[in-house]
Amino acid sequence: MNATTTEPARARAVLSSEDFKLLQEAVLFYLKAHEDDPVSSKYSNLYHRLGSAGRR
Repeated sequence: MNATTTEPARARAVLSSEDFKLLQEAVLFYLKAHEDDPVSSKYSNLYHRLGSAGRR
């Protein structure tokens, strides 16, 4: 019996830097349209996280 070990495939990025920029732009558009919404603080946090993730 010949047992072979295989290493898992290398992980690939799902989103590109351009994708992060587009998502950040869409979230900013939402923020401007829903400034008075109490949930907007969560979107604001997401906007900033997308900006820092896009710079990586």
